Amino acid sequence: MGESTSASATSGTRTTAQTVVLGPEDAGQRLDKVLARLLPTMPRSHLFRLLRKGEVRLNGKRVSGEARVADGDSLRIPPHHVAPVEVAVAARPVPQRLRELVEAAVILEDDRLLVLDKPSGVAVHGGSGQSFGVIEALRASRPKETLELVHRLDRDTSGCLLVARKRSTLRSLHAMLREDAFDKRYLTLLRGKWELGAKRIDAPLDTEGRVGGERTVRVDPMGKPSASEFRVVQFFGNLATLVEVQLLTGRTHQIRVHARYAGHPVAGDDKYGDEAFNAQMRELGLGRLFLHAHNISYMDPDRHVDVSASAPLPADLKEFLGRLEEASASGRLRPRGGARLDSPVRARGQEPPRPVPRRKVAKKRPGAASGKKKPALGRRGAAMAAAKRAKRVAPVGKSAGRASRTVRRPSGNR
Repeated sequence: MGESTSASATSGTRTTAQTVVLGPEDAGQRLDKVLARLLPTMPRSHLFRLLRKGEVRLNGKRVSGEARVADGDSLRIPPHHVAPVEVAVAARPVPQRLRELVEAAVILEDDRLLVLDKPSGVAVHGGSGQSFGVIEALRASRPKETLELVHRLDRDTSGCLLVARKRSTLRSLHAMLREDAFDKRYLTLLRGKWELGAKRIDAPLDTEGRVGGERTVRVDPMGKPSASEFRVVQFFGNLATLVEVQLLTGRTHQIRVHARYAGHPVAGDDKYGDEAFNAQMRELGLGRLFLHAHNISYMDPDRHVDVSASAPLPADLKEFLGRLEEASASGRLRPRGGARLDSPVRARGQEPPRPVPRRKVAKKRPGAASGKKKPALGRRGAAMAAAKRAKRVAPVGKSAGRASRTVRRPSGNR
């Protein structure tokens, strides 16, 4: 990889333009990922802004962040402002405590891959108010390695996280992720008693929405296809249910949104959950989102062997489940909060029952015969009917060359 011009990021003002020739290690990567690597101190929101404005050019053309780069591509990075705070963050070392915490979380390691049991509360990368995350800590403790995140977990979600140690491995695993070829399973605690059995939730998700500048995912018929399979692990009376969720697609916040869609939000979820239920769980000792990536499996595309990694429930969640079991033993404790959150998912089908269409009734023609007897008329009604009949004049024949007509007189009341 070479550069025709260089830019100094230490001035704290504005850089000059860069033209970068991408090498084979970048081939197949998304452009936004390449930019994030080349500009590690720039907030992601700024990167996306440069892409939206068309200031980033790939081979002289405007492209989106989802474009894939190739070996030998020419990438122009426009001049951009580097704030002094960014320089300070770049110069500040990753805290030793975070580096030790992340290194201790490694549960599987070979020459191509790291698997971590990510602690809850630690972001996978810096940004959104976090100076450092898992990937920054690993790069600081392993400076000679090329490390890249294979996928992401939410900051408050714990469990299995993959980090590639080679660009070739990253490309292969990203291709598998695009094909949903991973088997990813989570353990989560849901509000109330799950009575849907083994349930597949197929509900498309709109992952691009923003509320107050913060990403908020919602079910939308025009969203991306999304599917999750829920299976009961343990009931806690009517209070809560521990379930295993298998992700069949990998959308942002998918489990949390699908759980709410089913009427059983995740315990401790401040974004999509039930506030009253969350408060009830806090009283019992839950201090975090109850969502844990406990297993990830896939077929290694290069070595053609099965790879599987598991992370048991963290100690704090195990202890909480013990307290929850004692609290729900009587069966009288009910979950607080709204009943099923107006969920459209039902026990005998995911979608709500469709309304029965009304039958169209043809309008009867005047004078058409009816199979039903007409109701009896009262005295006043009979008189009105007789008056109408009296107005009708019917021809009866001809006599002496002229038409003769007779007037029918009513036979009823006069």
